[in-house]
Amino acid sequence: MSVRAAPALPALLVVLLASSGCAAPDLPEGPPAADLIPRTADPATRGYTEANFPRMQELAPGVYSYEALRSAGAERFTTVSLVVVTDEGVLVGDGQGSPEETARMVAAIREITDQPITHVVIASDHGDHTAGNSAFPEGAVFLAHPTSAAILEASAQRPDFREDAPPVVLPDELVEEERVLELGGREIRILFLGRAHTGGDLAVHLPAEGILFLSEAYLNRVFPAMRSAYPTEWVEMLRRAEALDAEIVVPGHGFVETPAVLREELVRYREAMEQVIAEARRLHAAGVPVDEAVEQADFGELEGWSLRESQGPIAIRRVYLELEGGLP
Repeated sequence: MSVRAAPALPALLVVLLASSGCAAPDLPEGPPAADLIPRTADPATRGYTEANFPRMQELAPGVYSYEALRSAGAERFTTVSLVVVTDEGVLVGDGQGSPEETARMVAAIREITDQPITHVVIASDHGDHTAGNSAFPEGAVFLAHPTSAAILEASAQRPDFREDAPPVVLPDELVEEERVLELGGREIRILFLGRAHTGGDLAVHLPAEGILFLSEAYLNRVFPAMRSAYPTEWVEMLRRAEALDAEIVVPGHGFVETPAVLREELVRYREAMEQVIAEARRLHAAGVPVDEAVEQADFGELEGWSLRESQGPIAIRRVYLELEGGLP
């Protein structure tokens, strides 16, 4: 595994690319200004290729984001994990979507530290963040919200669960509201800020470093994905996240940008959530049946966001369900 710099680097961040022997592209002499970088989750629009991933960016001494490409239909975008290195072990926020991808991340972590992975936070219980958890080293402690723990346990017991599917790793410890870890002199806060993308979203907050990892509660320029969401509660959860006033807010999908851009995009994402909810409410108030509403919905600027085609109809249906009292 080699380590090298990425093209079109965001300013203020040190970037490491872990690749599989692909030739490095020609690099520009310096990173472009942040305002010249397209605000998009699409790698091709950003000028990236498969050779540029996975990549690790050092956000603060010993704290890294890890971005790997994944597919949803024909679209490509990143799944992001958080890596916190201490003198007493490594904490990882979210795995990747397969044992192979998570093993690749574990190998990348070994490139930067000899410390073992001691803690894994299941910030999102969805498969693109948990299906590879069996590839983490034995002895790692998994933490999750009780709702996510119940979802994972139900998945493991499903009678139609594929025989060739990777094993479901159940959490060792539950975090209902807050858990504070003191690991190698670092204070790591694991927080439940409310139901959002799932019923059990957790965040990882490093107050001294000013870093907040929101996993799938924050999708940078990816259309709000609401398959299991609580739309209006999600908006309030994001407001609570904004109130923590972190310097660097790390998304669960989409690119990890400069600190200023990430803060701007967090607000923009909350506004995007509000925009989607408002459009669904407009159609619902007009008496438009949900099957027609998914065809009539106009999301304005969000029409150009990644996954709009697949996630737009799901979002309309989910907001309708909430408006009609159908959410658990």
